[in-house]
Amino acid sequence: MNAFDLALSRLRPRLPSPLEPVEDERLTRHGLRLLLKRDDLIHPELPGNKWRKLALNLRAADGRPVLTFGGAYSHHLRATAAAGRLLGFDTIGVVRGDELAGRPLNPSLAGCAADGMRLVFVDRATYRAKNDPEVLARLLARSPAGTYVVPEGGSNALAVQGCVELGRELSGAADVVAVACGTGGTLAGLAAGLDAGQRALGVPVLKGGFLGAEIRALQTAAFGGPRGAWSLDDRFHCGGYARTTPALEAFAQDFEARHELAIERLYVAKMLYGLVALAEEGAFAPGTRIAAVTTGPRS
Repeated sequence: MNAFDLALSRLRPRLPSPLEPVEDERLTRHGLRLLLKRDDLIHPELPGNKWRKLALNLRAADGRPVLTFGGAYSHHLRATAAAGRLLGFDTIGVVRGDELAGRPLNPSLAGCAADGMRLVFVDRATYRAKNDPEVLARLLARSPAGTYVVPEGGSNALAVQGCVELGRELSGAADVVAVACGTGGTLAGLAAGLDAGQRALGVPVLKGGFLGAEIRALQTAAFGGPRGAWSLDDRFHCGGYARTTPALEAFAQDFEARHELAIERLYVAKMLYGLVALAEEGAFAPGTRIAAVTTGPRS
């Protein structure tokens, strides 16, 4: 074990994460069983898919500064900044929206700054072109030599490989595994780790219908081609990333009251909302065991 792997192990991630049955009559009346895969309990500051997606990338960075990307409410930026503080490496966060520069920071970005992340605000056109070699070169020119780049949401081949274990942890435990999707890396790895006969269901939290191609590209980069059975249902984004609706908020509050469990709004609530709607539509055969992955931080 090298020095960085030893440092990661000292953070004592809770792996495998717990799998907890939940009795919810909105599903049980259709003959369905709901289980929560509590990835939010992996680590208090690096919860859920953030640990799984970052671990191999941080090993590759090997203590070098890390530059990554996200919006104003990005869980990925927050987790990367926390990892930098916990493990002692510098972090740079490229934030979408130059209009945010000079304004008071929202709680998410304030947390990043408190953890030592240097925030770089760029206009939205530049952000959309963040993968262009010239744009990336300009950003790296203002960063320390040797800076390691992690893409938006942490989703690259290493992140996908890190999420394979999530599927393996659910071997034989569920028929359908549902996960909220931002950039698609978690779903790409999860599907690859599931057994034959199991399938993954992704609930995108952004609108646009582009995610399928992204997931196929990520699996090709990680494994050389497609892996596992997966599908997407993009009806439950509630207007797009970081957006909610009164109906979603009412659902989340009701779920919390029923099960005495706080649920994160931007990802997990949308996924659970979608599962209840799909159950009402008859999308799952009676007897189906559904594992819902709680990826986001606890509220």
